[in-house]
Amino acid sequence: MSKNIIEAPFTQEMMKTTANLYRLGWDERNGGNISYLLTEEEVSEYLDTSKVIREIPMIFDASELKGRYFIVTGSGKYFKNVMDEPEVNLGVIRVAEDGRHVELLWGLEDGGRPTSELPAHFMSHIERLKIDPEHRIIMHNHATNIIAMTFTHDLSEKAFTRTLWQMCTECIVVFPEGVGMLPWMVPGTDEIGTATAAKMKEYRLVIWPHHGIFGAGKDMDEVFGLIETAEKAAEVYTLVQAQGGIKQTITDQELRDLAAAFGVTPHEGFLA
Repeated sequence: MSKNIIEAPFTQEMMKTTANLYRLGWDERNGGNISYLLTEEEVSEYLDTSKVIREIPMIFDASELKGRYFIVTGSGKYFKNVMDEPEVNLGVIRVAEDGRHVELLWGLEDGGRPTSELPAHFMSHIERLKIDPEHRIIMHNHATNIIAMTFTHDLSEKAFTRTLWQMCTECIVVFPEGVGMLPWMVPGTDEIGTATAAKMKEYRLVIWPHHGIFGAGKDMDEVFGLIETAEKAAEVYTLVQAQGGIKQTITDQELRDLAAAFGVTPHEGFLA
């Protein structure tokens, strides 16, 4: 007899993380989404993988992920409700053989669908897996100070990254490759998914100006930590601007010294 999937480590991680993101104010209403790549062994411990509840069509051809399993947040679902009703707000899915459907194996019990950003998630998963075989998580949220900063700061990747690195000592250590930046685009489309995935070839953090941020990594802690570190730097920037602007900061040479001390390589050309 299968175990209770609510008690599965991956379900618990989704429940706790969505609750924390809502508490931080980064996922108001139905803002934000998470997809978590699972192994068949993990899923089959809790579900009969031969039993498909229903098939859900997609606008994206995810053939490169056929047979892969994910637990995802639902479209239109509120993160604040995941903890109380995970079976309604989350779903375990498998990418069908044709790549044009996902097979629902558990959850989304009210007839719901996976997040509308699923194409962007799947495209980013495909690219990150080429770079990091241990990759598992794509997370999107509306980190408040990152969004605010996109209204007042130069949106070039070099300038934006350099400011974030200067705001908190650990930033260049946590994301030495910097942050990717898109132009404003309509969400939920193949176009924004393609653009985000292209940036994911080089960055684990991609900013959608005036909207939010996408993060990628091998586990929930890594991705959450990436986003919260960038968000903390953006918050410090906001406070510094409110206090009258930068009077002194970490210099480029000091940033190089930091990178050398921690054995990381800053994005080429981002430091003077």
